[in-house]
Amino acid sequence: MRTIILLTLACANAAWGQITFDPGTLHEIANSERVQVLPHAKSGNPTRGYDLRYHRLELNADPSVRAISGVVTHYFTATMDLDEVIFDLSGDLVVSSVEHQGTSAPFVHAGDLLSVTLPSTLVVGQLDSLSITYGGIPPDTGFGSFVQDEHNGAPVIWTLSEPYGARDWWPCKQDLNDKADSLDVIVVVPSGQRVAGNGLLVEETDLGNGTVRFHWRHRHPIDYYLVAFAVTNYSVYSNMVPLPGATVEVLNYVYPEDQWAAEGVTPGIIEQMQLYSELFGEYPFADEKYGHAQMSWAGGMEHQTMTFLGGYSYELLAHELAHQWFGDLVTCGSWEDLWLNEGWATYLSGLCYEHLAPQYWMPFKAERKSYITSQPGGSVLVTDTTSINRLFDSRLTYAKGAYVLHMLRWVCGDAAFFQGVNNYLNDPLHRNSSALTSEFIAHLEATSGLDLSEFVADWYVGEGFPTYGLVWSQAANGDVSVQLDQTTSHPSVDFFEMPVPIRFKNGTMEETRILDHTSSGQTYSFNLPFQADSALFDPELWILSGQNLVLQVPEGALGNNEVLLLYPDPVADAAWIHVGTALRGTIDLEVIDNTGRIVRSVRTQVDQLRIPLNATDLVAGYYTVRLRSNDRTYTLRFVKA
Repeated sequence: MRTIILLTLACANAAWGQITFDPGTLHEIANSERVQVLPHAKSGNPTRGYDLRYHRLELNADPSVRAISGVVTHYFTATMDLDEVIFDLSGDLVVSSVEHQGTSAPFVHAGDLLSVTLPSTLVVGQLDSLSITYGGIPPDTGFGSFVQDEHNGAPVIWTLSEPYGARDWWPCKQDLNDKADSLDVIVVVPSGQRVAGNGLLVEETDLGNGTVRFHWRHRHPIDYYLVAFAVTNYSVYSNMVPLPGATVEVLNYVYPEDQWAAEGVTPGIIEQMQLYSELFGEYPFADEKYGHAQMSWAGGMEHQTMTFLGGYSYELLAHELAHQWFGDLVTCGSWEDLWLNEGWATYLSGLCYEHLAPQYWMPFKAERKSYITSQPGGSVLVTDTTSINRLFDSRLTYAKGAYVLHMLRWVCGDAAFFQGVNNYLNDPLHRNSSALTSEFIAHLEATSGLDLSEFVADWYVGEGFPTYGLVWSQAANGDVSVQLDQTTSHPSVDFFEMPVPIRFKNGTMEETRILDHTSSGQTYSFNLPFQADSALFDPELWILSGQNLVLQVPEGALGNNEVLLLYPDPVADAAWIHVGTALRGTIDLEVIDNTGRIVRSVRTQVDQLRIPLNATDLVAGYYTVRLRSNDRTYTLRFVKA
């Protein structure tokens, strides 16, 4: 196998003879107008003592063979006195040489680290480069960092490096906070194949020896896991997106057998890009392109300017396009904060429904709400960044992350929320760089004037969600009395403070009141100019919550602490017993069936205004609940449906 690899390297080097890279042009390239050398937001605390500036990947790939070979050149600036440069590279790949300014440099490749010793110490601020010649069979990790497959009998290779798979196919620096300012990816492939990549295709050259060279050039800062290429017998077509400042080409590389399906869906990207540009500023890479390259995987990956897709659907296209702002332009600064990528992309696919297809907006929210609350725990904060499953947990990182953004919008108000988000995207400390949750929240606090620390503690760090019980009554003069209770699904949060919208209505009139809910059992009084016949809890689904209960009671019932209420009745699986202040401390709760048999008996501690009743295992029929304390006994009747 190694003999095959060495032969592949030899062929690749011969093909690159026309595009040799002279290390003497380092300063010219690194400081030219076409290669941006920008200040890095995180360079004040760099890793490994150097700051990346430029990548040049010169690769050889044949989609019918699972292998890669080539030369990767890195330009970097020392951020401390530097004698050794360390890259990430899988131990399954073989490094044959490292060159420094045209001279061989000693190196050690052990485990998944490549350590290169410099001939002399670099001083702070000094710009330098290294070229690494390597090859081999990449390991299969993560979601498939380097995949060789077939579609309709045709071979295909594609890469997907998130979160830690870039080192499986190219020597790199896997640091979220160190973006290179510029990138060239040059790939030589067999004739008849086409290569998809980042940025603009500046060269497609038939080398006359049965191979073709593709040169992709990207002149924007880019993180390691967003660098990618794919190669197969792609068909190509474009959609054009007119924006106020530019017309952006959406370049579609699709499997020939699927072109008909893709052409029916990708035009939707036009309105999506226009919407995002209106809400969050023009598409960040409008001077180059956006694109889709098909891969053999059921999902998508937001490679910068060229998303890789396993299929074509409206919501998937919206999600991956959103990442160009949230994930690519501004990248999460830690994998703990992955929701800043995935929660945002999920929410923006919902905003496409809100603005462009409003009939699907409520179902989008309802489905996510149901999915998130299907389990009682789980935080948006990624608690185990070594676990691929936890990082990309669709319930927590994606759906709950999106719902937390939705609730931040509700708490802050639309104007403050969207202004804060735009300030975040345009903050020079984050734009073309990275950010943490605390830095995003700081922008929302600045525009809203709110202290969001409690919100973050509950909804981002904490687990679970609230379930509400609303009891209300209305007098003849329109005065309304409300009691709002809350329980939480997980002990990490004892109470979720939220503004809670309640819509009161009758056949012809309605009015929404927002209750500032700061404690369970809180009561409210106000007047409505009409007699309401119903109250709807959070009708627009602004709050992530469980199976909430709403009960209208006779006037005066809420003020009488001796009145006990069981609701809803009939009972499906669960109910609440409103106890007012009549019962406190330790009580015995018994459920008695219609024959007088005690079917449930529990001792419980009551310190709230309501207690739950679980009826999931009760058969349909009539029941009595008996509640006994030291000196009082109360009974309530209910029907199990």
